[in-house]
Amino acid sequence: MSQPDHPRSDDQVQAVRAFNRFYTRKLGVLDQQLLKNPFSLSEARVLYELAHREDPSAKEIGAELGLDAGYLSRIVQNFDENGLITRNPLPSDRRQICLALTQKGKQAFAKLERSSEEDVAAMLAKLPLGGGARLVGAMAAIESLLGETAAAPPATLREPRPGDMGWVVQSHGALYASEYGFDASFEGLVAEIAAKFLASFDASRERCWIAEIDGAQVGSVFLVRHSDDVAKLRLLLVDPAGRGQRLGHRLTAECIGFAKACGYRKITLWTQSILLAARGIYQQAGFKLVATEPHRSFGQSLIGETWELEL
Repeated sequence: MSQPDHPRSDDQVQAVRAFNRFYTRKLGVLDQQLLKNPFSLSEARVLYELAHREDPSAKEIGAELGLDAGYLSRIVQNFDENGLITRNPLPSDRRQICLALTQKGKQAFAKLERSSEEDVAAMLAKLPLGGGARLVGAMAAIESLLGETAAAPPATLREPRPGDMGWVVQSHGALYASEYGFDASFEGLVAEIAAKFLASFDASRERCWIAEIDGAQVGSVFLVRHSDDVAKLRLLLVDPAGRGQRLGHRLTAECIGFAKACGYRKITLWTQSILLAARGIYQQAGFKLVATEPHRSFGQSLIGETWELEL
């Protein structure tokens, strides 16, 4: 079964908001250290941009930092009056002002930079062994996920490793509860399927594929023996972190290719009518809907569907 692209749960929304409050407080501590310098946080950000850009215009810096034009104008005026910058019209557009740090401005920025690095170093020194690397890695992950232009790297498919079955069970239980309201009995069914796969796995005729991005699992699918001629596709899942790459199609195609190589004559699967994304994947892969049956399962009134693909 695959997942459409729905918003995450209320718990996740609240977790992000809680982290935002925590991080804002933590930044506030660092900002207090900044008060030892004669610059506000916004002034320090403008100094940083001036030090790292070649002949920037005031308009460019304002757009980059999201600063109000009037507020930025007062900062620039203050810098000019204190001899930290020069202001000259841009040769290409004399309506735009080109800004540059003076020698005094460069010295002020260097002092500010040293102070900031010392404050961050002091914060990192208080972390436990390995904490700095973990923090930097987590920050990189946040930047990658929330970056406006960052695109998720393509998912890779691999065979399962120890711990993957636990992820399959937990992910199915959590996602179907969040997005469809399924109760714990569904997680129990997934656990039974995974346990049976491990207990009676036939490597010559059965497979499981785990999809991952940057080492994190984002998808799964199983192809198991139903009879000598019929294989069964089970537990197709694409986590929200893996969506947008047609990953469900890739996982389904792997099952079809393997089933053909094994000599199966048919693939069958069972899904629910409400799983529209999954149904679309199966239909595009050539599966045909052959039976439907209303049932009460997983705390929901559902319509079960059997799909088949002749190989």
